[in-house]
Amino acid sequence: MLSYSDARQKVVEVAGSIRRPLVRETIEIEQAFGRILAAQVNADRDYPPFDRSVRDGFAVRSADALAPGARLDCIGELRAGGSFAGVVGPGQCIEIMTGAGVPEGADAVIMIEHIHRDGRTITLDRAVKPGDHIVPRGNEARAGSLLVPVKTRMGYAEMALAAQAGATRLEVFARPRLAILSTGDEVVDARTTPGPLQVRNSNGISIEILARTGGAHPIQLGNAPDEKAALRAAIERGLEQDILVLSGGVSMGKYDLVEPVLADLGAEFHYTGVAIRPGRPAVFGTCRDKLVFGLPGNPVSTMVTFELFVLPAIDVFSGAAPRPLPIFRAKLATDVHEKGPLIHFLPARIDWQDREARVSQLAWQGSGDVVALASANGFLVVGPEQPDIPAGELADVLPRRGAI
Repeated sequence: MLSYSDARQKVVEVAGSIRRPLVRETIEIEQAFGRILAAQVNADRDYPPFDRSVRDGFAVRSADALAPGARLDCIGELRAGGSFAGVVGPGQCIEIMTGAGVPEGADAVIMIEHIHRDGRTITLDRAVKPGDHIVPRGNEARAGSLLVPVKTRMGYAEMALAAQAGATRLEVFARPRLAILSTGDEVVDARTTPGPLQVRNSNGISIEILARTGGAHPIQLGNAPDEKAALRAAIERGLEQDILVLSGGVSMGKYDLVEPVLADLGAEFHYTGVAIRPGRPAVFGTCRDKLVFGLPGNPVSTMVTFELFVLPAIDVFSGAAPRPLPIFRAKLATDVHEKGPLIHFLPARIDWQDREARVSQLAWQGSGDVVALASANGFLVVGPEQPDIPAGELADVLPRRGAI
């Protein structure tokens, strides 16, 4: 049985080995959040395009302001976007606002907090050096230089940078299409009233959101019963997409039919179990050059295994490098005791006190307890090498996507 890190690496290797052409499409910049850039963005001009003041204050000649007490004559005002036709001469200055272009003759800006003003006369409280509070033209980027490289995941900063350069239509890679299929006779649509021994399909919702926020285009296939012919037909529909994710039907029970049906369809299995809890029965294979994930049906198991294994596949099929798991260390609020040879992902609450991360394990009733998971903003990661961790020690934690 593979460790979760080895299973994750296997997903990346197999996804990278499939010859899937990356399709490009052009979208408006407002639609680009989270998308993977397919054509680089270059600077259309120098940035800043002029010597820019970064403070409200006065543009001065540093040679006139070498010591506190220097007195200068303010000959005008310059706001952001405005211009000044003259030249700052000896003994003169210009009142200037943040973002304005530094006028000719001035080579420094003194902050408004560091002067006294009496009419047009400005008295400096401190000395000024050349270049103070000025960003020179082209100091951020030169015209034609690379701003946003290919395969960048577009976030708000990258989108702002593209907009600044006038790149309002962006070429990006098409999102991989991910089919979602739940299984089980006991599962009914979330919009219906379940019978006394039935459950609503929460996995379809969680997988769709995880897929969408992870960068895929989700396609809902509904639920397949525990019957081979119906399950096979549903899986074949799912294999029309790039990635198929099934929830349920992957354990060892009489009616856990996902693996047998996939085997009948010629699937190659790369692993059929991972040394984690929850999520041990997770399955990963390829069928007809498509990636297939069989995730355990209990909702917490489904969410954990999607995060660990499906998301890196989405990254690879999106044209991006797989994002690392954002595991970090936090101080335990209470003792932790876990047993067995597996790595546990336990619902937990992470907070910060005095700039220090702290984590508290939450009480839960196992991998079907969505109530507990909704109260958690992360998972406490406990391995067999340290099953007992006293309060106050550092432990690994994995944030719940979108909760921190």
